[in-house]
Amino acid sequence: MTVIDIPGSKSVTARALFLAAAAEGTTTLLRPLRSDDTEGFAEGLKNLGYAVGQEADSWRVQGRPAGPAAGDADVYCRDGATTARFLPTLVAAAASGTYRFDASAQMRRRPLAPLTRALTALGVDLRHGGAEGHHPLTVRAAGIEGGDLTLDAGESSQYLTALLMLGPLTAKGLRIEVTELVSAPYVEITLAMMRDFGVEVLREGNTFTVPPGGYRATAYAVEPDASTASYFFAAAALTGREVTVPGLGAGALQGDLRFVDVLRDMGAEVSVGADATTVRSTGRLRGITVNMRDISDTMPTLAAIAPYADGPVRIEDVANTRVKECDRLEACAENLRAMGITVSTGPDWIEIHPGTPKPTEIATHGDHRIVMSFAVAGLRTPGLTYDDPGCVRKTFPRFHEVFADFAHDLPGR
Repeated sequence: MTVIDIPGSKSVTARALFLAAAAEGTTTLLRPLRSDDTEGFAEGLKNLGYAVGQEADSWRVQGRPAGPAAGDADVYCRDGATTARFLPTLVAAAASGTYRFDASAQMRRRPLAPLTRALTALGVDLRHGGAEGHHPLTVRAAGIEGGDLTLDAGESSQYLTALLMLGPLTAKGLRIEVTELVSAPYVEITLAMMRDFGVEVLREGNTFTVPPGGYRATAYAVEPDASTASYFFAAAALTGREVTVPGLGAGALQGDLRFVDVLRDMGAEVSVGADATTVRSTGRLRGITVNMRDISDTMPTLAAIAPYADGPVRIEDVANTRVKECDRLEACAENLRAMGITVSTGPDWIEIHPGTPKPTEIATHGDHRIVMSFAVAGLRTPGLTYDDPGCVRKTFPRFHEVFADFAHDLPGR
């Protein structure tokens, strides 16, 4: 059995940084993820005037419920979607201030419109510097009264998360009616974390009522990243190995741990304990049809191992993967075809047929998840290379080193 120490969750770290900045008092984050995305978020907070202390395994954030210390600031969000969506929302509740946000070319292409429309509906003076609904943008803060909102979160649950976390900072709170919602487990992460910081959100179906009143600082332990764990779980199922990831068990916040259920359906043995999850191979992968709407960040992981199954693998309801760091659905199809695999796609689905993949250079499109997913395929198809292997710094800077150590003990290596 191989035990893999997975770094902290990106999603949890980003939410914790927002909540800590908004809370009364000083919050300590234990085992936060250190990557380009989270370092960019912390840098953004510092540029806004928040006090952030960073040590190897803990970060301390001095909260400012009234808003940033800086009355005027420029924030560069790098490639981080959580940074680019959460920080403009955080500063919007400040009593006064002018804040300019920009991002990388990749992030500039990603949509913001449902979130910026919602902020504008709440009276926020928010102006785009280029294409409507995209970065760059400027927020001129003057406080938010609160009230009722209708939101389409069918493109990204991050829009809803940003507004939920904003709610306690408004004068009267928020009532948000959601018409469409994707990646719903990420919203559950948000609600649980808000509760840990002292705010209870009332949910009735797809209507969320967020009270005013603010947050309380706390000590918060960041659990391992379940999306990152998916690569090692998939590798175990693919290569006849057994992998255990400590820190991700039955009480884990992250919905992406449900990827192990997909592997179970394909034939792997799965054990989810109180504090750890283990996947062991049975030597066979079955073809399946699976809806991955709620765990779509793991869609590329499944796509990369699909050719090694004994029947077609069809992944459905993943339209939102087309507006991630790249069009992930099309990127997977492109690379699998380059490997000699028969693939069909539609607006929100991909079907992958069994085959004997051949080595090729993977077109990463600068997307960390494309690299890490196809690294799993490389365990069975030696010779795969990447046009941008370094883009894993976004969420797992040491990925290649850790994965090489895992692969070292495989038969024939």
